[in-house]
Amino acid sequence: MIRHTRLLLAALCLIATGAQASAKPVQDGQLWINTTLFGSVGDVAYFAEVQPRIGNGISQLDQIILRPAVGWKVNDALVLYQGYAYVEDHGMRDNVRIEDRSFQEINWKIGEISGVKVSSRTRFEQRWQSAGRDVGFRLRENLRFAMPLPQDWGGVSAVGWTELFVALNDTDWGTRAGFDRVRAFIGLELPIGGKSTVEIGYLNQTARTQASGIELDHILSLNLFVRY
Repeated sequence: MIRHTRLLLAALCLIATGAQASAKPVQDGQLWINTTLFGSVGDVAYFAEVQPRIGNGISQLDQIILRPAVGWKVNDALVLYQGYAYVEDHGMRDNVRIEDRSFQEINWKIGEISGVKVSSRTRFEQRWQSAGRDVGFRLRENLRFAMPLPQDWGGVSAVGWTELFVALNDTDWGTRAGFDRVRAFIGLELPIGGKSTVEIGYLNQTARTQASGIELDHILSLNLFVRY
């Protein structure tokens, strides 16, 4: 178990620090707070998410996201979703940008490998921004690993995940086709009753930006997942 944990930590650290090493990035400390409600009625699944993101050294609201979706449970391991996201971007002073997104999502519980639970989330987004007229297309792939810790930890799991974002086209509001950003998270998942959990940890984000070229964000990530 220790060996697998070390390998997972090493892989996530490489992902978090290796991207765009040749450029000197602009760095920021941030706090992301996410609350997501999950539920289902028969084979119909749904979720609703709200996430404020506080940036600029955790001193001001940078972004807020509202993201509901409804889907269909193909089986116990596979769920297909159609969703919508409303995004307010406060990163530019005195100029709030609004983004509307439609997205399709595939959630797949891949299985268990040497005691580590592996799952995948593939999301295809269509993006409209108030700063332009073009539609941006983006593909996101998230791979998540969760390993239960010994019983005396009370059901706590070590969690790590990475997510790659690829823009599929150029837009008149600034997106350029190709690498958009990559995220890597490492932390703990704590049970809080029923199937609900709290996930807390460090999230590293390397993003391509118009202004600085590369931005490296160090994020304290707090997540509440309510399942019923």
